[in-house]
Amino acid sequence: MAKTTKNAAFRANEYIVYPAHGVGRITSIEEQEIAGAKLELFVISFEKDKLTLRVPTAKAKSCGMRPLSDKTTITKALDTLQGRARVKRVMWSRRAQEYEQKINSGDLVSIAEVVRDLHRGEDQPEQSYSERQLYEAAFERLTREVAVVEKIEETAAAERLSDVLIKRAA
Repeated sequence: MAKTTKNAAFRANEYIVYPAHGVGRITSIEEQEIAGAKLELFVISFEKDKLTLRVPTAKAKSCGMRPLSDKTTITKALDTLQGRARVKRVMWSRRAQEYEQKINSGDLVSIAEVVRDLHRGEDQPEQSYSERQLYEAAFERLTREVAVVEKIEETAAAERLSDVLIKRAA
């Protein structure tokens, strides 16, 4: 049976979303002594990024860690992708900051908004390097969560998202 903790609703071997890194898996819950105090920590693995993160169980909610989205939220995110791009008429640096905040919020619908707004069809001009970086980061986060929730391969999830974006442009 997976170990649970008294401080949070998360269990070992459970997928979660950590806002700054996306989908990860809690590999274990361990106790460590840090600066003389015993702390209970989630050990979270982000395989794609080859990253392991330790988060105090008492701080999980306050740092934005959340369970995976449900099917309703996935549907809302896909509906958002089908919507019309909303690009504000402000300087790129300000828009880039807003997009970065949305990506790091961990909110799936906000991430879908970034993908929708930065997606370029075949007939549209090339993206700048920074636009492409933000688009790819948002697309990857969205793809990973859709893949894990729907229990499909990431490539299949990416194709599904691309199909939605292509249909919107048509």
